Amino acid sequence: MLHQTLNLGILAHVDAGKTTLTERLLFEAGAIRDLGSVDQGSTQTDTLLLERQRGITIKSAVASFTVGDLAVSLLDTPGHPDFIAEVDRVLGVLDGAILVISAVEGVQSHTRILFRALQRLVVPTLFFVNKIDRHGADPDAVVGDIAQRLTSSIPLMGSVIDAGTRGADVRGWGAESPAGLTAIAELLADHDESVLTALIDDDREMSPGWLRATLAAQTAAGLVHPVFFGSAITGSGVDDLAGGIAELLPIASTDDRGPVIGSIFKIERGAHNEKVAFVRLRSGTIRVRDEVFVSSGHSDRVTSIRVFSPGGPERRPSMSAGEIGIVFGLRSARIGDVIGETAPPVAQSSHFAPPSLESIVVASREEDRIRLGTVLAQMAEQDPLINVHLDPSTQEISVSLYGEVQKEVIESTLATDFDIEVEFSETSTIFVERPLASGAAVEFLGVAPNPFLATVGLRIEPADAGTGVDVRIDPAILGLMPMAYFRAVEETTRETMRQGLCGWSVIDCTVTLSHAGFLGKHGLGHQYFNKSMSSTGEDFRKLTPLVTMDALRLASTEVHEPIHWLRLEVPSESLDPVLAFLKSLRGVTKERGMKGAVSTLLGSIPAASVHGLQRRLPDLTRGEGVAETGFDHYQPVSGNPPSRARLGPNPLDRVEYLKLLKVRTA
Repeated sequence: MLHQTLNLGILAHVDAGKTTLTERLLFEAGAIRDLGSVDQGSTQTDTLLLERQRGITIKSAVASFTVGDLAVSLLDTPGHPDFIAEVDRVLGVLDGAILVISAVEGVQSHTRILFRALQRLVVPTLFFVNKIDRHGADPDAVVGDIAQRLTSSIPLMGSVIDAGTRGADVRGWGAESPAGLTAIAELLADHDESVLTALIDDDREMSPGWLRATLAAQTAAGLVHPVFFGSAITGSGVDDLAGGIAELLPIASTDDRGPVIGSIFKIERGAHNEKVAFVRLRSGTIRVRDEVFVSSGHSDRVTSIRVFSPGGPERRPSMSAGEIGIVFGLRSARIGDVIGETAPPVAQSSHFAPPSLESIVVASREEDRIRLGTVLAQMAEQDPLINVHLDPSTQEISVSLYGEVQKEVIESTLATDFDIEVEFSETSTIFVERPLASGAAVEFLGVAPNPFLATVGLRIEPADAGTGVDVRIDPAILGLMPMAYFRAVEETTRETMRQGLCGWSVIDCTVTLSHAGFLGKHGLGHQYFNKSMSSTGEDFRKLTPLVTMDALRLASTEVHEPIHWLRLEVPSESLDPVLAFLKSLRGVTKERGMKGAVSTLLGSIPAASVHGLQRRLPDLTRGEGVAETGFDHYQPVSGNPPSRARLGPNPLDRVEYLKLLKVRTA
């Protein structure tokens, strides 16, 4: 079956007009009859009550429209930094993206973070400079801002007339604009010698069609990022953008007959509380009643499929490569799972920094305390990075956070959707641990004190910053035992490393499985299986935490705290008190600049101090100070390292660990 599909993400800093642009594209394409409004809470993609009340996107949403023969699945993502996890999950399923920038505010802190992530993943990206009709709009200044702070490879696909007025309009790129053609050709020539030759040779004509095809090829390769202008409110320039989407961005793969390969980027609960999975299918075809394997090691039967179409999710008997759909029946599915006929295990990776804050949440009513844990666990299915953590000694429940707005949203969701009133403690910092050296440990099957029918040896070594936990298998031991046992060790190692020697997640290391062995089914002359005769996956899952922690003890770890980059703009007359307060927060200033009556400070600040700065800055600057921050790096904690209570059986205490697992020891 031949079809053309494009999975398109719309991303932006909060309030740049991203959801309004989504609405306009759907309306102009005829996918919706009435144009919704963010202010009135009537947009197609902001479906949550809280989204409509606040006028912000909290959850990613999928809508669909067509441009000619192209079916576009459009993924609207949150713009507020507190909900970056929603954007993170969407990035891996995109064929292309539109990064929306306000013509008034220009490039903002979150804009830079989003663009860097798109570049790392080589997602073909168009810029849309929105709100050209707003008072104070300066499209030329925004173009300069993009060139200076994001990328200079920005072919301009038009120009703006009467910017900053209600009559603002866009003059599109075309054959009647030789100056525009030449400017685009000069940018394309940086990556294509044939374009350079055509520019130099006065006798060679550059046809608009040839240049457009070259532009599409370079856009698809992530070499250039065309800039469109317009207003999502008035619709000016949106037709040009829609044309650019169809012409410049690459379509999705359509290998319907290949093996089933897809990825799960979102989990929700259906009307009957059943788990539903949002799937991007990259290869093959999934049909209702198919048995589908997921990378978490389970298989489930598909019970229903809905594929996104201009009229909304449409019930179908199957979905094909390139499409995004909602799949029912995948009970064991988790966000980030790969699905397929023989889905391999995959490491969970993030394109942004993990949450650096956490807060304890307590049910206001005693009768809700037990139910709170269950509900939060269900919410963690939809947002794994909230990382619900139960302190076994105090029974306190904590959740991971990107910021205070996310805390407010969780509180409101619990009250509105589950009738659970809660209170949050003051936000605290999430620390991490890094190995200081190499450490290795091994326990052999049949050799005391190992009570399990398994051999596991692990070697832990420090790795570069930002590499996470890389679990490998020494090639010398491949083939020594079934892959299911290797998978059990790998998955359990990753899980164990979420709680290091001080209770914090261990990062930036390589873990190599160096020894492996199992006991096969010997002498089974009768029908019934006897556990004592053979190894099982549980042997490896229970032994691995002990070996992991023994190796980590030998490697030793150092606790690190998250540090954010900082950009401050303050009135120059407020500079001294701001600097003094910043110093009290352990902030560091690296650069200073002054433009008129405004001073700019560049530096860093501990994540734990960001909220305090944001609360106090308005008082110090009479409401005129602006602070932009974002995760930058981890640095070692000075003094006694903070620790965290462990969740579950503690493999650092062998006797207690085996006792809780009810394992007999000699």
